[in-house]
Amino acid sequence: MANDQHKEKGRLFTRRALMMAGGQAALMSALAGRLYYLQVLHSDQYTTMADENRMNIQLLAPLRGQIVDRFGVEIASNRHNYRVVLIPEQTKSVEDTLEALAQFVPYEEIDLERVLKEVKKKRSFVPIPVVDNLTWDQFARINVHSPDLPGIQMDVGATRNYPYGELFAHIVGYVGAVSEKDLQTLEADPLLELPEFRIGKSGIEKFYDKPLRGKAGYSRVEANAYGRIIRELNREEGTPGTEAVLTIDKKLQEFTAKRMGADSAAAVVMDIHTGDILSMVSVPSFDPNAFANGISSKEWKELVSNSKRPLGNKAIGGQYPPGSTFKMIVALAALETGVITDSHEVFCRGHTNLGKHRFHCWKRGGHGKLNLENAISQSCDIYFYDIARKVGVDRIAEMAHRFGLGEKSDIDILGERAGLIPTKAWKYAVQGVKWQLGETYNTGIGQGFVLTTPLQLAVMTARLANGGKVVKPRLVRTVGGRDTDALLLGETNVEEFPSIGITPSSLRTVLRGMNKVVNGKRGSARAAKIKTEGWEMAGKTGTAQVRRISKKERIEGVRKAHERPWEERDHALFVGFAPYNDPRYAVAVIVEHGGSGSKAAAPIARDLLQETLRLDPLRRPSHDVLARRKPGGTDA
Repeated sequence: MANDQHKEKGRLFTRRALMMAGGQAALMSALAGRLYYLQVLHSDQYTTMADENRMNIQLLAPLRGQIVDRFGVEIASNRHNYRVVLIPEQTKSVEDTLEALAQFVPYEEIDLERVLKEVKKKRSFVPIPVVDNLTWDQFARINVHSPDLPGIQMDVGATRNYPYGELFAHIVGYVGAVSEKDLQTLEADPLLELPEFRIGKSGIEKFYDKPLRGKAGYSRVEANAYGRIIRELNREEGTPGTEAVLTIDKKLQEFTAKRMGADSAAAVVMDIHTGDILSMVSVPSFDPNAFANGISSKEWKELVSNSKRPLGNKAIGGQYPPGSTFKMIVALAALETGVITDSHEVFCRGHTNLGKHRFHCWKRGGHGKLNLENAISQSCDIYFYDIARKVGVDRIAEMAHRFGLGEKSDIDILGERAGLIPTKAWKYAVQGVKWQLGETYNTGIGQGFVLTTPLQLAVMTARLANGGKVVKPRLVRTVGGRDTDALLLGETNVEEFPSIGITPSSLRTVLRGMNKVVNGKRGSARAAKIKTEGWEMAGKTGTAQVRRISKKERIEGVRKAHERPWEERDHALFVGFAPYNDPRYAVAVIVEHGGSGSKAAAPIARDLLQETLRLDPLRRPSHDVLARRKPGGTDA
């Protein structure tokens, strides 16, 4: 019995042993089959995958393209960015290392909260930026003491630099970090994913951001399973961005900014034949380097709370009643439609009545009898009430649009506003009520609903002075490559702009009136004339009210500008061109709440045109490549 039991146990053990051996054999066969599948049948595929895990491709940001003025002077470039990075695994205490670093860098420049947050979020061997834009002295001192700063490494990158700061801020703009909104709205580009990459946020930097960016390079590195870089295998630098050549003259831009001083103002100087903007200044301004390097909350609050709006480009985005600078448009509308001739006369006694309402001239005692030229030169409001009534608001609006008012010029920067040229249909569509004749009177002197920008006024003046050609303004000559020799000679391709279609005799009448504004015995800007022979300026003053003058004030006397709060003073405007007998340059100036156009804006415009003409012979070739014309379109 015991023997049988022993035999049965032996058989059971043998069966179990065979089962286990069979299982092991099956397992080994499956493993061998899997190894054969991976290492023989799909060896190429998995070799590639292994290499991809071991080899990483890192994008390298290219240098951003430079922005230069019309003569090659750098106004936006790249400079070395000396910075400090921290590798957490190389230090026992991040806090102690940063405290030691503060001996060489002001502690407030170290964003401790941000650094500690990134230390927790990233792997310990990943470098974390601590401080950017160190001076060379700071960089050198930290390098010398690096043995006492465990985990600290020095790095040299590139950052955007604006050497003239505020001078070109509204034109060139600035760069900044890529936001979530940028990623959603911009065309896909791997460069946008780089943490330190900067893109254009305003001005030329934004308008031409893509060509200025350049193309990415790459670095091929070997990394371990944890992502730690072991070595760099090869590198190919990116292609730098293309260069943008502006139409701006740096010297004239400096002069304009200095001449305008601390006023809240804007000015545009424009070549009437090519459309080149030689100077465009809006003051006060801001330093774009602060944005490129990371602006502090304190600096930001100071900028946005400033009542003179330094962040806004008043030259293209400021919308103002043009005042009497609009009178040339009203005059041309009346002449071209035949409702008046150049000999049309009106008697000004200082006011005119419309029903129960009285409309006043700026000259309380009136101007007496005036023809069109003298009405322009003395800026008689009563004359323009009369012809505005005769021609009507819709025909005035049509002429205004022909001269570039009430619409964007599509210049090479964002932020341009269209202004407003009202019509009967516009008012009914917006306000649901009919147009009133009194509103035509206000339109006739550039008040009421009419709004324009300084750039539009410069374009209007250029089209008047060049014989009625539809010249378009431009800020950029080329993007990508420049012929420096040709630029220094002042050569340029002159586009043949189409004609507006104004009768030359009508244009001559208006321009003669503008000449009398400055050079006539009773002209409203005679104190601002250019006395250099051959450089004579023609123009038109404008004083735009920002509040209505009450009946009581008219009886008791309107307070002078300096007696009123700044924000209640009238805007001062002037538009002009020079030389009168050989036109080349147009200018538009507005001084916010500057009071009188003849006193505040005209002297600035005179000085800008004089400086532009002074610089011209130094920069123009001996042979004039431009077709020169006298006012009204006649050949010189």
